[in-house]
Amino acid sequence: MKRNLYIWAGILLLIGFAFWQTSNKEGGLSIQNVFQTDNPIPTETGAKAGLLAPPFELKGLENKETYKVGGAREKALLLNFWASWCDPCKMEAGSLNLLAKNYKDALDVYGVNVTKYDTVKDAKQFVDTFKLQFPILTDEDGAVYDLYKGMAFPTNVLIDKNGVIQEIILGILTEEELEKKVQALVNK
Repeated sequence: MKRNLYIWAGILLLIGFAFWQTSNKEGGLSIQNVFQTDNPIPTETGAKAGLLAPPFELKGLENKETYKVGGAREKALLLNFWASWCDPCKMEAGSLNLLAKNYKDALDVYGVNVTKYDTVKDAKQFVDTFKLQFPILTDEDGAVYDLYKGMAFPTNVLIDKNGVIQEIILGILTEEELEKKVQALVNK
């Protein structure tokens, strides 16, 4: 009995010491500061690097499946917002297919057709023309594009396995640049 009392006293003393150490550092005294890791997962959601990706659900192009984004996942995610009339989107399609194929064990690629600025018919033709091999989602009213503060086509959003946005890329990158960013994302 006395031994248990000494153990509890020691534990309380260590916790007290941890709080005292943290209170002398910038950020003040809090349990989060005591148990904080080097890369804490943010609690705020927003379309900005370093924040949790805003959650959403969209139907696939063929309306067969519903895809969910938001929160932790098994693989990193590349969200690609596009429209069929967008020339840079056409230039990027082959690169996205390659990334989806080469990183299939570590990365999901979701193409999000912003159907508000396009048509389902044209989106299907684009998918057929470029033989896209990854899920295509339809954002019929543009709500998800707006949620992610889309301003240009294509817009690529790189999201890590914890659901945290690592980068938002407006416009097209070279195949090599995009692959370097994906490599860094999946190795995170």
